[in-house]
Amino acid sequence: MRRGLLPVAGCDEAGRGPLAGPVVAAAVILDPGRVPRGLDDSKRLTPERRAVLYERICASAQVAIAFAPPARIDCHNIRQASLWALARAVAALPLKPGLVFVDGCDRIAVPCECRAVIGGDGLVSSIAAASIVAKVTRDRLMAQLGVAHPGYGFERHMGYSVPEHIEALGRLGATIHHRRSFAPVALVLGEAVIETDVSAGDELPLDS
Repeated sequence: MRRGLLPVAGCDEAGRGPLAGPVVAAAVILDPGRVPRGLDDSKRLTPERRAVLYERICASAQVAIAFAPPARIDCHNIRQASLWALARAVAALPLKPGLVFVDGCDRIAVPCECRAVIGGDGLVSSIAAASIVAKVTRDRLMAQLGVAHPGYGFERHMGYSVPEHIEALGRLGATIHHRRSFAPVALVLGEAVIETDVSAGDELPLDS
């Protein structure tokens, strides 16, 4: 605040590990006078507590969301797709931040100062808020995909590689929401897994 780096945004994503569904990135600018109590890493919270905090965050903060679909993940790799989505979420904020905190070890391409914070979703309030928004948004989306694609159990495992999901893949095949570059999906499709995780530095251009 003394350096004039206001407002401050935090960003985080959900869904890097699943076999299906998008990566969902969220960016949040908290109102310093209306910070919801109990913010924490979304993984440490129950679904019920996440839902309550999600509503409080959206009611009191500036929030933006971006998605990296399976096609982008397969084309660019999961790391680059995630960084792209994070940058898009920040760009979609109604206010331009003076400083962006991002969870993890990678900075993102934003037109302001950016700081990567390892374990930031448990250390920085705005990142914690973003992790909650991203997690709740993605879980709700996967529940909708579960209705649209019965038999896969998306509404229960959120697309992760659990026995129920692997069995459904073998029985029903892959949907358009599956990540074809991920080994269990590629195996079902009879395709080779192509390693695409070629580092292009610690920032990803927003328009790539």
